[in-house]
Amino acid sequence: MGKAQDLLGAWKSSSGDVNSILLITPGYFSITSYQDKKFLSTMGGTWKAPDEVSVKIEFNTDERSQVGWEGAVSVSSENGKLITTLGDGLKTEWSRVDNGEGSLAGYWQISGREQDGKMNEIKPGVRKTIKILSGTRFQWVAINTETGEFFGTGGGTYAFVNGVYTEKIDFFSRDNSRVGATLTFKGKVEGNAWDHSGLSSKGEPIHEVWSR
Repeated sequence: MGKAQDLLGAWKSSSGDVNSILLITPGYFSITSYQDKKFLSTMGGTWKAPDEVSVKIEFNTDERSQVGWEGAVSVSSENGKLITTLGDGLKTEWSRVDNGEGSLAGYWQISGREQDGKMNEIKPGVRKTIKILSGTRFQWVAINTETGEFFGTGGGTYAFVNGVYTEKIDFFSRDNSRVGATLTFKGKVEGNAWDHSGLSSKGEPIHEVWSR
């Protein structure tokens, strides 16, 4: 498989009416499957590829006991497609959606949230909320990497133009009725900090800071 750089971005695979999205950012990945408006599963964690691709699972809704697992994953390239083969022999062929480039592309962790007019710092810990963004797709995940608990996820497509961040929801584990909604926020990136404000999918005001 060429360089690790060749893996970066968003990839898509379909089987019948089930869509799967693979997001790969430097050092972090996620795989999510959904069917129409129904969220099915998600998993992800850290990865590195000095020689072979090795991963460490931080969340897995299908198999919570797999959280913390470390091992190698077979990854190859064929006719512009990405081929992944898991330990159980399950082979998946992925088509590229984007190459992972953009000012918001990367792995983000929430570091601040405004409450009662004051920005409160959120320190890194085993319970965390993260965002994974490629060039065109996003996913947020709330997890506990120590206990394997999964609290929720959502994702879809996004655009970030002239300080306006717009996302369209393709899947949402907590509430299928949110699927298809488009949300718009103010966004500003300074260094490794992303200031994000607007109204949540429930219509509640939010003001957050994310760090990568």
